[in-house]
Amino acid sequence: MLKKDVINCIAEKMPYFLKGDIAQAVDILIDGMVEALTEGRRVEIRGFGSLSIRERQGKSVPNPKTGVIMHIPARKSLHFTMSKSLKEPLIKIDS
Repeated sequence: MLKKDVINCIAEKMPYFLKGDIAQAVDILIDGMVEALTEGRRVEIRGFGSLSIRERQGKSVPNPKTGVIMHIPARKSLHFTMSKSLKEPLIKIDS
């Protein structure tokens, strides 16, 4: 689902709002989430899941093709943990 799909979905359920206003609200939401994550805070959306930043340590590994040792620097990565209410319907799909 793309951002425009989210905006269209909201617009269908709330036709009394302009799409431009909905798009602006979605942008404000995303900007707030990005700001919180860059400050090291966790973002939690009840019924959906939580986002947090995790530190990955640097490591040295051999290049599989040449065998030369390469150093991979430490970095940050985004971690998503889905909520129980999201996980349950997904498990039913797999069964």
